[in-house]
Amino acid sequence: MQWVINKSYPICPQIFEQICVAIANQELKLHEKIFSVRELAVTIGVNPNTIQKSFELLETQGVIYSIRGSGWYVSDNIEIAKKVVDELKAKKTEAYFSEMKQLGYDIESTIKYLNERYGNSNE
Repeated sequence: MQWVINKSYPICPQIFEQICVAIANQELKLHEKIFSVRELAVTIGVNPNTIQKSFELLETQGVIYSIRGSGWYVSDNIEIAKKVVDELKAKKTEAYFSEMKQLGYDIESTIKYLNERYGNSNE
């Protein structure tokens, strides 16, 4: 799994979101053991307490669960992870269209630009 952490923003929500994305995209499978707190802290280069808080948030939301002495696992409730990803898509799309509007593009011209730049997915 590739971690992209922007240290200019709170790290805990970024970890939460990226694990949800990995679960929703089935990079992490149901009941699969995930990274240990220490392992992930070293990999990302952050304080283990930050990872622990992220895992606790994920557990509170029902995305992962822990087995004492064994580690953290992906829960079978992937709908929560998918909902988080849907909310992220909506938020990022809204931000993108808002920025394009500031550049003078309305929705139609933005979509036209995207089709010209990246091709029409309906073809």
